[in-house]
Amino acid sequence: MTDLTVGAVSPFALPRRGRSFPAMNQDTAFFWEGTKAHQLLIQRCTSCGRLRHPPGPACPHCHSFEWNTVVSAGTGTLYSFVVQRHPTAPAFDGPAVIVLVELDEGVRVISNVAIDPDTLVIGERLEVGFVDQDEGFTVTEFHRPN
Repeated sequence: MTDLTVGAVSPFALPRRGRSFPAMNQDTAFFWEGTKAHQLLIQRCTSCGRLRHPPGPACPHCHSFEWNTVVSAGTGTLYSFVVQRHPTAPAFDGPAVIVLVELDEGVRVISNVAIDPDTLVIGERLEVGFVDQDEGFTVTEFHRPN
């Protein structure tokens, strides 16, 4: 996992200002607390042991409401991506590149990426980084491993 400096990676990097604060509730607060600590946390059902993302109140497999979290290694493969060119996403200077990454732990996460979309290859290895926003929260942003 890497701490990223916005603007240093590519023109597709996240902005430092003007982002909307992410929606948080009792099911997702742990995730955002984790990103602020530069950790990618994944929910784990304490009854059946399965990981799940996105977070939710109950396990979709055994329906238990009991869960804890595990720290992801933050590495995985690019499963899919989309480039939002129009309308321009608020607080982005250019296209917003949104990726679906299959983490090595087996769950998929949606995130931003600081890579020119013309060079992205489905199946390539990616690693999570964290970008602290001026508004007081931290977002994930994937990049190629060094």
